Formats: sequence, structure tokens, C-alpha cells
Amino acid sequence: MQLTAARQQTGTTITRPRGRDADGMAVASFVLGLLGLLVLNLFLGPIAIVLAAVALKRGTTRRGRAFLGLGLGVADLIVLATLMQTTNTVSWSI
Repeated sequence: MQLTAARQQTGTTITRPRGRDADGMAVASFVLGLLGLLVLNLFLGPIAIVLAAVALKRGTTRRGRAFLGLGLGVADLIVLATLMQTTNTVSWSI
């Protein structure tokens, strides 16, 4: 009879699967890119782009969501550049 509760792990670390982290990054890039179209596009756009690129590099299973996050992040920066050109400011004005 073996006692499994008494087993000790020496020198090993518990790691989470990389695919799960990459899937979370793909979803986060999509959400932040979508949210960036409304508010804080100066900050959320680049974050969405970086998260999407890292998720794609790590081999996410949600590639479509990562590509959407990448596209929305770029769209955030395009909207910001357009608003800066038309209103001569970085902030939104209604």
C-alpha cells in the first residue's frame, strides 16, 4: 500500500499548459481591441496588438479571435490617428 499524500516534489515546478494561456491572450486581445474603439484607444490598441501577436506565436487554438484582436488593435490606432488629425487633440470631443 502506498501513501500518495506523503510524496514530495523536489526541484520540479508546476506549469500550466501553454495553449490555455495563449487562448486567454487571444480572447483578451479581442476584448481589449473592441473596447479600445470606444475608450482609451491610445493604450488598449497597442496592448491588443501585442497580446494577439504573442497568442499567435504560442500557437493558440483560437486563431480567428487573435486575428480579430490584431485587426481591432490596428483599427484603434487608425481611429486615434484620424481623430488627432481632425480635432488636433488626443482626447475625444463631442
